[in-house]
Amino acid sequence: MGVEGIGARVTRKEDKRFLTGKGRYTDDMVVPGMKFAFFIRSPHAHAKIRSIDAASAKAMPGVIGVLDGKQLLADGIGNLICGWMIHSKDGSPMKMGAWRPLAVDVVRYVGDAVAVVVADSLAEARDAAEAVVVDYEELPVVVEAVDALKSGAPQIHPEAAGNLIFDWQLGDPAATDKAIADAAHVTEIELHNNRLSPNPMEPRAALGIYDSAEDHYTCYTTSQNPHVARLVMSAFYNVAPENKLRVIAPDVGGGFGSKIYIYPEEIVCLWASKKTGVPVKWNSDRTEAFLTDAHGRDHVSKVKMAFDKDHRIIGLKVDTIANLGAYMSLFSSAVPTYLYATLLSGQYDIPAIHANVRTVYTNTAPVDAYRGAGRPEATYLLERTMETAARELGISPAELRRKNFIRSFPHQTPVIMNYDAGDYEASLNAAMQASDWNGFAARKTEAAGRGKKRGIGMSCYIEACGIAPSQAVGSLGAGVGLWESAEVRVNAVGTIEVLTGSHSHGQGHETTFAQLVADRLGVPIDSVSIVHGDTDKVQMGMGTYGSRSGAVGMSAIVKALDKVEAKAKKIAAHLMEADESDIVIENGEVKVAGTDKMLPWFQVALAAYTAHNLPGGMEPGLKETAFYDPSNFTFPAGCYICEVEVDPETGKTDIIQFVAADDFGNIINPMIVEGQVHGGIAQGIGQALLEGVHYDENGQLLTASFMDYAMPRADDLPSFQVSHQVTPSPSNPLGIKGCGEAGAIGSPPALINAITDAIGNNMLTMPATPQKVWMAARAVH
Repeated sequence: MGVEGIGARVTRKEDKRFLTGKGRYTDDMVVPGMKFAFFIRSPHAHAKIRSIDAASAKAMPGVIGVLDGKQLLADGIGNLICGWMIHSKDGSPMKMGAWRPLAVDVVRYVGDAVAVVVADSLAEARDAAEAVVVDYEELPVVVEAVDALKSGAPQIHPEAAGNLIFDWQLGDPAATDKAIADAAHVTEIELHNNRLSPNPMEPRAALGIYDSAEDHYTCYTTSQNPHVARLVMSAFYNVAPENKLRVIAPDVGGGFGSKIYIYPEEIVCLWASKKTGVPVKWNSDRTEAFLTDAHGRDHVSKVKMAFDKDHRIIGLKVDTIANLGAYMSLFSSAVPTYLYATLLSGQYDIPAIHANVRTVYTNTAPVDAYRGAGRPEATYLLERTMETAARELGISPAELRRKNFIRSFPHQTPVIMNYDAGDYEASLNAAMQASDWNGFAARKTEAAGRGKKRGIGMSCYIEACGIAPSQAVGSLGAGVGLWESAEVRVNAVGTIEVLTGSHSHGQGHETTFAQLVADRLGVPIDSVSIVHGDTDKVQMGMGTYGSRSGAVGMSAIVKALDKVEAKAKKIAAHLMEADESDIVIENGEVKVAGTDKMLPWFQVALAAYTAHNLPGGMEPGLKETAFYDPSNFTFPAGCYICEVEVDPETGKTDIIQFVAADDFGNIINPMIVEGQVHGGIAQGIGQALLEGVHYDENGQLLTASFMDYAMPRADDLPSFQVSHQVTPSPSNPLGIKGCGEAGAIGSPPALINAITDAIGNNMLTMPATPQKVWMAARAVH
């Protein structure tokens, strides 16, 4: 391990521009003749559009045009789609309702776009939007998933009778029912996983540019996967042919899943640019983000966990209703199915599992992947149930988990997944030692003397990262492959450019990817540049989500480096008249092992491009590409322990300590990994204590600003104790597993388990606000 290579705590290269205000985000892009878009959005959660009168708005100063859904439909722009097909257990396909980029006949949630104003300035566009008169006929509304399935509930899409999108199952229902019937003990619990707003630091934005001379489109956008955006907008939405559409995702200020998808605004800005003859920019304000960014979570589940007389789990039965909002977003169907139910075995050897999932439409914003995407929902369900079972059985929650751990690998679960490697007991032991688990009783007694209720809770999570392989996910309904691409270009002077289909929006790829190359070729990290986010520069790639950039994106780079290294060794062997097998590359030099013969790296690169003395039949240049399709998921896992004090007079919860022991396999940059874990835990604590999207009975969003939607602040969080245990993944060449979502997956159940332990009442829903905690604590007495 070098000071800049794999395993080094290298400071992030990209932070220089971010910390000095030199970042280049979509809203920083300015092109000649650029105008501004403002969207007219429905104030009603459900209504028919009777008419749109834009005459007055069109006459206002600075207005270039006012465009509506009928014009967009007439120009052949298609519906937004869900890209993962799910079939109900009766074999019928999911019921995908029509989602128009601009609504034509019916609006289905507050914020549904009906028209757009394009004007010289944003202020003029906003003023003109106020003059557009939309006549609505209000319709009945339903916002809760359970209510949407009730007889007589308002019908949201004609395609989905009773608002049911699909009724899907996974596992063996007969074996699971038998296990429950034969059990010595069955724990039953109903759990709610609260709806969240993603709130990345940078709101969404789009700049659409149509060049009439070239009949070519360019879209700057806040995307986590620009190539997929180009593919979908060309192949399904009919915005432009793929060869005439360039998508650029420059610096992106966070995503957390919410920027995976293609939203109406990107489509409309490109179409509006051609329609009006000017470049069109839109930038979301924060209220628009709360209204229209894809939300996360929102599950209601009933669980039965069966144990034998020795406290071993023999069966798990789960029934979940998942709220997908008013429309099916791009990957929404996969989140409560193959990203959720497949992880219900957790770290435990459970012989029989059955999950039934019903997804429904409601008059709320669409719901899709949010940091963790299905894995946090599965972990919360499983770990809350395990903690509850331990209390019912009167045994230590640590020992109940230890008794049921999977101990031999590979391990085939009853719900598709085949775990390749892990040591769950190592993480449990590390977390218990770091938290002084055995000393908790004394701390609880001391807190009681101060009038405080002290509690401790744990969570043992597992997640699946680097969703793969493409053939497998295709057989499960995915509309795209989930491989990744890379190109490594060695320039004539020895500097290196890596073009990756992964996309960085805060993960530190410009540093970690460069560390990989520096480690492999022995060159300074500053001589390596990472290029991403531009479909005209980078070959087709699948983007960044699901903690895939390391396991999949970096593995593609490794494959390309293999080819570069092999060619460089051939050239060096030829130049130094040595056997190719004796050539080694280290410290910026290409050497003949066991001799003093060597060439500087740049000299080998130069020789590749001058081509004066290459081996016979070799092409000039030193540039290689690769595509990598994983053989399996990777499976990060860990144990989190949280200790809290609750003030019984106010219900306020203080987190005294939070310990995270994670197994991410091999680690490229420990500092960046720790930052990812810290951020994930902060988001998980936010969900457990503070955050929650709330609609009233009329579908009006009550949490449409930071005045009403509580985000975690620095004084809500303790200093985290983070450690790493390593079992390398055998499923990729680097042995890495992925770390970006773990904190958000493992932390909510650990915190809720701690609070319920403190107050002695297991019936507590997220977010555990002081009011809820106070009421739950008093309900015990």
